[in-house]
Amino acid sequence: MKILLTGATGFLGSRLANVLVNCVDVDLTAAVRRSVAGLPGRSAKVDALDGDTDWRAVLSGQQIVIHAAARAHVMKDSAPDPLAEYRRINVDGTLNLARQAAEAGVKRFVFISSIKVNGEETPKGHPFSADSIPDPQDDYGISKWEAEQGLAQIASETGMEFVVIRPTLVYGPSVKGNFAKLITLLDKGFPLPFGAIHNQRSLVALDNLIDLIMTCADHPKAKNQVFLASDGADVSTTTLLRELASTMGKSARLVPVPESWLMFGAKLLGKEAVAQRVLGSLQVDISKAQDLLGWQPPLTVREGLSRCFEPK
Repeated sequence: MKILLTGATGFLGSRLANVLVNCVDVDLTAAVRRSVAGLPGRSAKVDALDGDTDWRAVLSGQQIVIHAAARAHVMKDSAPDPLAEYRRINVDGTLNLARQAAEAGVKRFVFISSIKVNGEETPKGHPFSADSIPDPQDDYGISKWEAEQGLAQIASETGMEFVVIRPTLVYGPSVKGNFAKLITLLDKGFPLPFGAIHNQRSLVALDNLIDLIMTCADHPKAKNQVFLASDGADVSTTTLLRELASTMGKSARLVPVPESWLMFGAKLLGKEAVAQRVLGSLQVDISKAQDLLGWQPPLTVREGLSRCFEPK
């Protein structure tokens, strides 16, 4: 099975490339914009990931494309027009690759999207499903949703199969962003005002997401489907911090500050979006992948958290 992987130097792509290259039935080509020492498998250099990139030579002979490259969610975006920049890479770049993949005879295009296509939060106990009406709230989510719609159109016109996977927050070895900041704060023993948070958040361990991607790469019933990805068990922010600290062999110093106080303080500081991610609920239902594909997340949340501290 010949697979072209984009985004092979990123958080997800680098670990996925290592898994794929060790599969006896996979011939992996990683598309990269710069040379990277130690990159597993065969690499092919591309100049860019936008709507003008010529992929013909890279796509020749490929059977499956796993498109993990993207302009990721940027917290402090300095682009003059952030939505236009997201569209240039995540929409134009994705659809350009997909059209050329179809022309090259690629059988299936697996697109790594985002739960942000569904929205930013759910009422507690009412998770998003794969059939929920999309409601992206930010430029990143909008660009991913537009790319999904374009892929479905290309598939209907060409017959190339597609699969969309929308992960929740992904964590694992070398995780960055707010998750990494929480680990640092816990490691330093700082008191945190999150001892009484009763929300519910769906997360997905990096290796659970990779397992779902590999299942979707060639499972017949994944054809032209959308799947949500999580660990299948939700946690509150308070529980997550305690589990992380326990995994690190430390005690979490959590102060039980009421959620209403925290939200009020966040509003005063203009940090409502950050507070929503910490205090609000975002749950997903993965039963479609379980029922249709027979897929089960191989790792529990605790096992996934333990892998955050594996040697790099």
